[in-house]
Amino acid sequence: MAAIQRDGYRIGVAGTGHLGSLHAKMLRETGSAELVGVFDTDPEKCRAAARAGDTKAFESLSGLLAEVDALCIATPTSTHAGIAMEALRAGKHVFIEKPVTRTVPEAEALVALAKEKGLKVQVGHIERFNPAILALGDQRLDPMFVESHRLAGFNPRSTDVDVVLDLMIHDIDIIVSLVGSAVETVDASGVAVVSENLDIANARIQFRNGCVANVTASRISQKKMRKMRLFQRDAYISIDFLKGVSEIFRLTDGEEGAGRGTRKLGQIDTGTKKRTIVYRKPKVRKLNPLKYELETFIECIIHDRTPPVTGEDGLVALGVAGRIIGAIHNRTITL
Repeated sequence: MAAIQRDGYRIGVAGTGHLGSLHAKMLRETGSAELVGVFDTDPEKCRAAARAGDTKAFESLSGLLAEVDALCIATPTSTHAGIAMEALRAGKHVFIEKPVTRTVPEAEALVALAKEKGLKVQVGHIERFNPAILALGDQRLDPMFVESHRLAGFNPRSTDVDVVLDLMIHDIDIIVSLVGSAVETVDASGVAVVSENLDIANARIQFRNGCVANVTASRISQKKMRKMRLFQRDAYISIDFLKGVSEIFRLTDGEEGAGRGTRKLGQIDTGTKKRTIVYRKPKVRKLNPLKYELETFIECIIHDRTPPVTGEDGLVALGVAGRIIGAIHNRTITL
């Protein structure tokens, strides 16, 4: 079952909390799929979500799976593996909110089963679909130093996992995908402040190719921030995920001008040659990242394409997150 072979595409949502309700809303607005219904272990919440979304409330996960081609999973992280495995065994493609699962062995089993069944798995690392990242599609990215800050106010809804799995994993996924090299060493620190899990964390990730990433995440901040800075040979790229914009500062040789869409900021004279500093603010697409990633998932199934964020990608990000948590606790943690 590698692709949908008939007209019409049917999808369901497991989980009717805040995020699940957003999934249902976005799926109703897509033109390439029919939202068949929703399921939640809380019957009242499920029925309320179904009424709000003008769709059907299913009393069981198996009942929903029998009526769909694919399932979106927006339930607590601890339940991801069980629900996804049931869906895959039923021959359904799955979209799973990040993190892919709570533990690495769970993610490995999920990836293996999807491969065995020939089914698609896409992980909801939504920042891959942020306009600020999409705008850099034509830019050569080869970072050798990365700095990121992801700060948010306290929200009790997400305290079932550490801030590393809740927030930092977004940046881990982006950085790993951009660097394209294996992680060599991890140093990290963090502390639980208002919950039973880590609420603030910082990690220094050293990659095999020499790149270093300094990553900070907090869910106890007074102001929101989601920024990343990339430093590479002859260029500095600033990414603001919250505003959905990127900026590029680049050095060019000699008297080369800024070029179309850029402006010249000045020159550097090293004594042997002059270099021009140019600035460009890439044009961004106006889109809803959640809707776009769900549409991409659907299109990948219909046309039998590899999802942009595969189960393997989710597994890699989870593995790095596990090493960070292990370093914070100064002991080996099996995720």
